[in-house]
This record gives sequence, structure tokens and C-alpha cells, in this order.
Amino acid sequence: MAGGNLSPRQKMINLMYLIFISMLALNMSKEVLSAFGLMNEKFVESNTAASARNLAFMEGLDAKVEEQPAKYKPLKAQADQIEQLASNFNTYIADLKSQMVSGLEDDKDYETMDKGDFLDEYFFIGDKLKPEGEEFVKQMNTFREGVTTALASNPDMAAIIDDVNKKFNTDPVENRDGIEVDWLEYNYKYFPLIASVTKLTSLQSDVKTTQSEVLSSMLAGKLKVEASLTNFEAIVVPEKTAFFNGENFKGKIILGKKDKTLRADKVVINGRELSPDAMQDGQTLLDFPAGAVGERDIKGEFQFREGDSIISIPVVSSYAVVNKPNSATISADKMNVVYRGVVNPMTITFAGVSSNNIQASAPGLSKLGKGRYEMRPGAGKEVKINVVGTLPDGSKVTDNATFRIKDIPKPTGTIIGKESGAKLPRRNVEIGTIGAKLDDFDFDLPIEVQSFVVKVPGQASVKVNGTKFNKAARDAMKRARRGDAIQILDIKAKITGNSTYKLKSIAPVIVELTN
Repeated sequence: MAGGNLSPRQKMINLMYLIFISMLALNMSKEVLSAFGLMNEKFVESNTAASARNLAFMEGLDAKVEEQPAKYKPLKAQADQIEQLASNFNTYIADLKSQMVSGLEDDKDYETMDKGDFLDEYFFIGDKLKPEGEEFVKQMNTFREGVTTALASNPDMAAIIDDVNKKFNTDPVENRDGIEVDWLEYNYKYFPLIASVTKLTSLQSDVKTTQSEVLSSMLAGKLKVEASLTNFEAIVVPEKTAFFNGENFKGKIILGKKDKTLRADKVVINGRELSPDAMQDGQTLLDFPAGAVGERDIKGEFQFREGDSIISIPVVSSYAVVNKPNSATISADKMNVVYRGVVNPMTITFAGVSSNNIQASAPGLSKLGKGRYEMRPGAGKEVKINVVGTLPDGSKVTDNATFRIKDIPKPTGTIIGKESGAKLPRRNVEIGTIGAKLDDFDFDLPIEVQSFVVKVPGQASVKVNGTKFNKAARDAMKRARRGDAIQILDIKAKITGNSTYKLKSIAPVIVELTN
């Protein structure tokens, strides 16, 4: 280019062009390195949001275990396995990344991170793997195989297992020349330092995403099971627990999950099919001769059609037919415990004794009318109800029952009625109402949100009074990006009409922006 019979001036011009082209190539290389660095920062930010989301999931699962251990402990054990695998692998990668950048003066100066010496020397010796390289592959395999084993018994997790096997596969890779190359060499040998750091951060993102998908699928699967009719229980509630010889047995059967729209295809009690009119408002009314003195059984079944199958729910109960009343009937109308901070309706009767001849006493108990009472429990774990009945001859009969006292369970935060984990458009979040609800709680208890805190990634937290975003919160939302996890934290609320009762801390809401 600078040779031949060119004039000195032309030679100089050609040499300048050569230098200019070289400078363009150098600048392009720096731009690529900076692009990797910016990509790594995005992955780090996304991983932070995913960590918060996973933590919220685990806290929600902890609350469910506390409220219903028999139902949620198996899920919690499986979730703990995945969390431990994810934590171990994530910690290993974080330590490796720390070593990779430890010798740099500025780990944000991406244009200087163009060498691949660290991993080339750390993982490889010639064409073979060093123990450190084998350890990296082992960590990958341990995570992949651990997740697969933990989820293998759950058919709903098949898609997640397939995804994990693809994302964390360490089999040899075929390069563009059709030659099989060791997986670690193909992905990490001869790469610039910043490219390798970014790939490791992306790997951490895959780990956190896997954990999020597992937790979401677990809870979705549990809700699906909860909705199945196989979980209903038939409960026989007699009008009274003891009947005189010659009386008719009167009572009702209530399904454990009462639904006024629910109607059985067939109800059979003691070998006799009941008429369709016997089932009203989710209750099956019973009316048949009580029978001779002694213990009498009630046996039968509800039959429901679910899909292409017939689901049978057995009915098993008993009642006593007696000549003279000798025991009180005390039952909570809604549950076998009473809740602090709630008015608990109760029915208290004494078999064979009219309601005006019954006296019931206990701390917090007040009478409303015929057999109907209200319980407002105070401090302590139990409350004992004493009952005295006066028979027609003036003699007294007594009985008592002890009920457990429980606190109102931990509420769950909501936005436009949706719980944490929802994906919503930006506008819906900005104008949405923040609320709180009690999952699987037998009382319709109105909860009034008083304040909350909004956290937008990269922005300062904003405290809001009321139930809707204020201007500061909406301004913070303007800087949010698609895919950002918006957190609604520190939700403060009270029971409407009962400001003295202090609710348990409300689970936060985390929503992902879809635009």
C-alpha cells in the first residue's frame, strides 16, 4: 500500500488510511466489550429482583406451613431442596466471579477486560481440564441432577425438568466445523474476561429463574388440588346430638367447602337415595325416624361428576337416641376453634332442654337469642364454656367444653385483587388499589389498608398513605422498565370496625411489568 512508484505524499496518505482503519477496528472491539459489561449489569439487576421474588415466595410458603402444616409441609420440604441447590450453585459462581475480577483496578472499566487469561489458566492445562475446571462441570451437574431428582415424582414439573436439562447440559458441543468440543472449552476458553463474567451472571439468572418457576408451579399445583372435589368432606350436623325414642332425627349435612352453587348428582343415606329437593344451598337436609334407643349410624355418599369421572364423597357419622338428656351440645357454627379479634357465632343447646332453661357462661360469651351466642375471646390459648340445663322436674344437668383460641392468620397483600407473582401492565399498577385478604379464612373479615411502601428497581422507596399510588410513586413508576419487579412492601392495615386488634405483618406484593 505504501510501496511501488508512489510519491512520498501518496505513501503518507495511504499509511494514514491504514492507521485510521486499525483505529476503527480497535474502537469496535471496545464497544463490544462495553456492550458485554452493560449486559452483565442488566443480568445483575434482574437477578436481584428474582432473589427478592423468590424470597417472597418462600416467606409466603412459610406462612402457609404455619397455618396448615399437614397440607404445606411436603411442598416446603421440596422447595427447601431446590433453594439449597440454587444457593450452593449461586454461591460457587459468585466466588468464581469475585476471583476473576479481583486483580482489576476498576471492575467497571469493561474496555480493559479483553483478556481471557484467567479462565484459560484456571480451568485448562493445554487441552485438558484442571481440577478447577472439573469442579465447575461438577457443580453444573450437581445442580441439574439435584433439581431433576427433587421434582421427578411430580408430573406437573415435567416441562421444568426438560428446561433444566437443556439449560445446564454439559455434554460435548459440535462447533461450526462439525467437530465435537468439550462443553467447558466451547463456552469459556479464549473468551474475553468480561464475556465470561457475563455468561456466568446469565447462568446465575437461569438458576434463579428455575427456582421461581418451581415455586410458582408448586403453588399453582396446590391450588389446583385444593379446587378438586376430592378434597370435600361431608359433615353431619344434627339438630341435637341426642333424640328421644319415637322422635324423628332432624339435622343437616354440610360439605367442608360449602358452595351454594354446588349440587350432587346423587345422595344416598342409609341405603336410600334422597330426592333432589333435599339439597338446598349447598346443604342436604335430613328428616327420618330416629330409631330405637342407642347409638345409631348414618352412612352414605355424595356423588359428583368431575370431568369424565364420578367422584364419591363418603358420609360417616352417628347419633345417640336416649330416654333422658344427659349431655350438652356445644358447637361452633363455623369452626372447631374460636378466633381472637373476631365475633365467633356459636350454637349452644342441651338435648331435651328448651333454650330458655339453659345457661351458658365463659369469658367473652354473650347470648343473642334462642340457642345463639357470640364469643369474643380475650387473652390465653383456650376458653372453657360451662353449660347448666334445668330439666322439667327442676333438677340440674351440667356439661362443659374447651375451645382453642387462635389469632387471625397472616393476611396476604394484593393489587387490583391479585397476589404476588402477577404480571400486569404499567397503567394497571399505577391506578390499582392496594388491598389485603385472608386466604382460607372462614370469616368474611373486611381489612382496610392504611399505608404501604412502593419499591421500583433503581429508585428510592416511596411511602404512600391510603390504598392507591400517590404522585411520588407514579413518578418512580415512570422510570420502571418492562420486566421490572415492582414491590409493594410494609403494608399497614386494620380490621374495619376494630382498630384495637393488631394484625400480623402482611405478606408483600411483587408484580412484574409487562410493558
